[in-house]
Amino acid sequence: MPRTIIAGNWKMYKTQAEAVEFLHEFLPSLDITPETRQVLLCVPFTDLLCLSKNLHGSRVQLGAQNVHWQDQGAFTGEISAPMLTEIGVRYVVIGHSERRQYFGETDTTVNQRLKAAQAHGLTPILCVGESKAQRDAGETETHIMSQLEIGLQGIDQTNLVIAYEPIWAIGTGDTCADTEANRVISMIRSQLTNPEVTIQYGGSVNPQNIDQIMAQPEINGALVGGASLQASSFARIVNYEGA
Repeated sequence: MPRTIIAGNWKMYKTQAEAVEFLHEFLPSLDITPETRQVLLCVPFTDLLCLSKNLHGSRVQLGAQNVHWQDQGAFTGEISAPMLTEIGVRYVVIGHSERRQYFGETDTTVNQRLKAAQAHGLTPILCVGESKAQRDAGETETHIMSQLEIGLQGIDQTNLVIAYEPIWAIGTGDTCADTEANRVISMIRSQLTNPEVTIQYGGSVNPQNIDQIMAQPEINGALVGGASLQASSFARIVNYEGA
């Protein structure tokens, strides 16, 4: 069975003081065990060391939001896998639609980042998904299959999480229908060599829809954006009702 993983993606929000304040409210609200549900916080680089110290011994793992494909070098503004693992980071989001849309990320550079993450023992969360124009044109499947074909070349699928994030549903309040998300995630799984890969859904996940999303048989977790910024709402999502 794929492991259930709920990840909060804070994007470019929260100072260190705000992050610690969040933890003080969030951690006592957890009503899960790591054996049944893994919880991650994927936070800005400036928050990583602070959270690493404050999450030590807790039920929550730490994730970063990107990683470079080189261990070191003249890459201003980037961060390497050894820098992340040194401070206790376990997961890293790679290929998020915002990185692709605003910062020129390609399937090829996504693949390079995935390889670097795995080479240093990080578990990458590979994000794939279609835009509204691609969905309206009936290109959802072909676009995602292309992302997977290029992105997963040479990747160890025993140390991998995939997040399906329909771009048109991110931060818009529009959520992909539960059954449609389940269908696309089933298609993604059919393209993998390891059927046990955890595949999350991401796209306006909130406390009101998490139970229905997680009731779908192919969905193994959620990549949560805005709703992960409030301790009470993210706790409700993490403590969703269901197996």
